[in-house]
Amino acid sequence: MRNLPLLEICVETLAAALAAERGGADRIELCENLSVGGVTPSCELMRAARAQIHIPIFAMIRPRGGDFLYSAVEFEEMVRDLALVRNCGMDGVVIGLLNSDWLVDIARTHDLVELARPLPTTFHRAFDETPDLCAALESVIASGAARILTCGGKVNAEQGSATIAELVKAAGSRIEIIAGGGINAANIEGVLQRSHAREIHSGLSSSLPYPRADYSDFEAEIRKMAEVLKQHSSESSLASGRD
Repeated sequence: MRNLPLLEICVETLAAALAAERGGADRIELCENLSVGGVTPSCELMRAARAQIHIPIFAMIRPRGGDFLYSAVEFEEMVRDLALVRNCGMDGVVIGLLNSDWLVDIARTHDLVELARPLPTTFHRAFDETPDLCAALESVIASGAARILTCGGKVNAEQGSATIAELVKAAGSRIEIIAGGGINAANIEGVLQRSHAREIHSGLSSSLPYPRADYSDFEAEIRKMAEVLKQHSSESSLASGRD
């Protein structure tokens, strides 16, 4: 059993995925068009990543940018994309569906969770758009999803750490809470300590090269984050041994 916490890095290119793995990421969230928050990656990108990446890859299933209120036609597209994700050898899926009242769409989320099995499902930061995060937590749990990615309803996970800690406590062992949003090497330790999250998600957009040819800074930042997590895990183990 691996020592937590776990580091998930969100990427939109194969080069970034390879850099993330070299830097020490534990898992990849793969999507395209991060400028709109990420959409379903192409089959070509998924197959290329699966052929060269050795850590788990979770693929985003999102038909477009914008809100998370999907039409019947868009939902059917998500169902088709889910089958594509499975065929491309992904290890998990990332989804997020809301109703017109901005509450979690439990029924259709459940449908996608069941279609994805045995792949685990993460409910992404559509969660943070809901009016009551505690109620949304119970709704996502009812859908059968395995994880929730959240910044605690704030601008970023650093500001939302206290709320994330409340969600972690309320979730218990029923679902995993991933802290994500604006996390980097400079603030990751603080987010860990205050949120008590056991999984961390980061996109490190400020470290991405432009034009995107040299990913050395991106890789170096991930390596710093991975080292912080390793140190945090060691210190937690020592503290547990003294208790």
